[in-house]
Amino acid sequence: MSVGAGSGNEETDTRTKHERKDEWIPGRTLRRVGSERRRAGEALTEEMADKAMPWKLTALLLFLAGVVSVCRARARTDLLNVCMDAKHHKVEPGPEDELHDQCVPWKKNACCSARVSHELHRDKSSLYNFSWEHCGRMEPACKRHFIQNNCLYECSPNLGPWFQEVNQKWRKERFLNVPLCKEDCLDWWEDCRTSYTCKSSWHKGWNWSSGSNQCPTGTTCDTFESFFPTPAALCEGIWNHDYKFTNYSRGSGRCIQMWFDAAEGNPNEEVARFYALALSAGTMSLGTGPLLLSAALMLPLGLLD
Repeated sequence: MSVGAGSGNEETDTRTKHERKDEWIPGRTLRRVGSERRRAGEALTEEMADKAMPWKLTALLLFLAGVVSVCRARARTDLLNVCMDAKHHKVEPGPEDELHDQCVPWKKNACCSARVSHELHRDKSSLYNFSWEHCGRMEPACKRHFIQNNCLYECSPNLGPWFQEVNQKWRKERFLNVPLCKEDCLDWWEDCRTSYTCKSSWHKGWNWSSGSNQCPTGTTCDTFESFFPTPAALCEGIWNHDYKFTNYSRGSGRCIQMWFDAAEGNPNEEVARFYALALSAGTMSLGTGPLLLSAALMLPLGLLD
């Protein structure tokens, strides 16, 4: 302990280390208090995160349960290398050396014939009498995406995990919520945003009185962007949820490419195997598996951070 200042006399400090540590020194005390508060705050944050996790998981499970309640059952059990049961599809996939233009990537193993592939490139083909140019000329870059979509629909043998039973005159199956690669959807929207249409769903609701699709009475033509304000709105809405917009990129093994370079192989084979394996392993019911798996793979990005 020190005597009064200026006395010139000092005594030896015989206190223990712990006694000196407990002495009140403003700067040191504030630092210690701040450190203790910081540790307490970190502990509280961890505790809150632990408590929040069950709620996040519950939200995910509730979402998936809701999807289950609205999905339709499917009877098919063969998921790989299969053709859809529809008007212009082959019974089984196989080589087609004469496929046309945008359909060429599927020539080694296709569900479409050469004749069908040629018709798919016509503006108003004999297959469905459907015209893309119901609101005037469609930009070539935009039309290219629709042709590629047609080729995927008619030619691909890699969409089995997403087949759903339907009761329509021209098909007994459709595909539903196929996880489309992000780049395919973004490019489709970007190239079509300035072309014109009169409907946000092309699946039904047309005026067929002339033998081909025309805009319904009371509708007006406007840009794609006005009917489809986002890429997701276009990819998911135009064909009544054939596709599901995803954040997966080409090459991820988790999304279907609408078109690909055949010289590099068919990337959709790997994607179909991934989803089919999950279904076959019994991780989810056949009726809801494709949509549930897509949802389960995407939702954790937001719910489980």
